[in-house]
Amino acid sequence: MSEIFQGSFTQQEPIPEAGIEAAIAVMRGGRLHRYNTAPGETSETALLEQEFAAYVGAKYCLAVASGGYAMATALRALGVKPGDKVLSNAFTLAPVPGAIAALGAEPVYVGVTEALTIDLDDLEAKIGEASVLLLSHMRGHIVDMDRLMAICDAAGVRVVEDCAHTMGAAWRGRPSGRFGAVGCYSCQTYKHVNSGEGGFLVTDDPEVAARSIMLSGSYMLFERHDAAPSPEAFAQIKYETPNISGRMDNLRAAILRPQLADLDTQCARWTERYQVLEDGLRETPGLQIIPRPEEETVVGSSFQFLLLDWSGDKVGDVLARCGARGVELKWFGGAEPVAFTSRYDSWRYAPTPSLPKTDRILAGIIDMRVPLTFSREDCAQIARIIKAEVSAVYQAS
Repeated sequence: MSEIFQGSFTQQEPIPEAGIEAAIAVMRGGRLHRYNTAPGETSETALLEQEFAAYVGAKYCLAVASGGYAMATALRALGVKPGDKVLSNAFTLAPVPGAIAALGAEPVYVGVTEALTIDLDDLEAKIGEASVLLLSHMRGHIVDMDRLMAICDAAGVRVVEDCAHTMGAAWRGRPSGRFGAVGCYSCQTYKHVNSGEGGFLVTDDPEVAARSIMLSGSYMLFERHDAAPSPEAFAQIKYETPNISGRMDNLRAAILRPQLADLDTQCARWTERYQVLEDGLRETPGLQIIPRPEEETVVGSSFQFLLLDWSGDKVGDVLARCGARGVELKWFGGAEPVAFTSRYDSWRYAPTPSLPKTDRILAGIIDMRVPLTFSREDCAQIARIIKAEVSAVYQAS
């Protein structure tokens, strides 16, 4: 009888006991707002900002309500205005173009390669169309950051990195989010640290940091941000920057601090599971493994493969057969958006370009979560099921 996987693709590990205890202490104190502190006290949120800045090696850090809010704030802080164009990935999730559209700006989509990273040749061709690139390290795949930054620096284009899927990852040992002007991260449940919702913005630019803090709703309490520039950076900015409240609260910060302390261990566990899946799916007929360059430090919290040039019906058959055996796969090639999967042509608040090379790749991208509730043995079983069902459909075609 065919084996059936019994695990859940949406069940995360529990919050660490230290985080639960810290959250209870915050609730018992009743002071959840980040600026509600006693004299001489540093809030949980300010402590978290210090710790995350130190973790990635940034001068400044701001904790906010979500990764999407972090991206929109970064764009505003860089001066993006309504009607401006912003370069971004055609293969990403909806909050990325959403952050651009939230400002009244217009996404200019750049194609994707078979490595699932932004197409640098297409970027080079379009680089003159905008002054900012919102770069998505989509599903944890990091492009050649040396070449990308050379292209952008030569054109005077500032880079905002969307690191929702790459917290703890690196290129040539340099943390994701530390190449461009701003790095943005997510703390949503399915990311590398879990506070339900939440995010970070990091930068070394004091003006960008000051504007971001004021945008987040600091009022005139910016001196309570320890991972922030000096008060002089706010001298004029405090008068001209609108309050678009999106602060992180002390409850979420308390939950996150122990997770951040253990992040490297957790990333290593994800990467072990990713490797088991990759090894188990090698040499599957019709299935293309995504290459990972030596320069990339991978955090394998999700797994992708390509069924390149398969018909939609056959891809659907694979998904149905795997689903019947307990393996939940998502497809980025569907004509209609489903759950979190959607394509650039679904985002009709922005112009839809013609990207035939990208369409071909999107039509073959299969995606799945790899929660740490899975054991390595679970991942080996999942790989066996996928391999069997892909092989069966391929051989029948």
